[in-house]
Amino acid sequence: MWLIILAFAAAIVTPLWYSMADDDKYLLKVLCLILWGATIMVFVDHVYGFLTEGGEFLEMTLDATLLGFTMLIFALIIWEIVLLLKDPKGVLYGRRNNSSGNAGN
Repeated sequence: MWLIILAFAAAIVTPLWYSMADDDKYLLKVLCLILWGATIMVFVDHVYGFLTEGGEFLEMTLDATLLGFTMLIFALIIWEIVLLLKDPKGVLYGRRNNSSGNAGN
């Protein structure tokens, strides 16, 4: 189930990023790369586990669902940390620079 959750989230974020690619002020490209990277990693893990151990390819349990949402939350947290550190709109770091730069004019 975690593969489905991550792939669904990546499939939603990709067109959002693509439609705003000219002015990517929210750094959706970073979120897109995080989600697609996690999806590919989980897919490889599922394929390897299926080939070596057999059994189910997609695990449809409550634990797998919770794991999928936990991974999605951590991907969003990492994206928000990157967004805060880069501060593309200048909300955190730009106000100090703009106020000191405008004082001389």
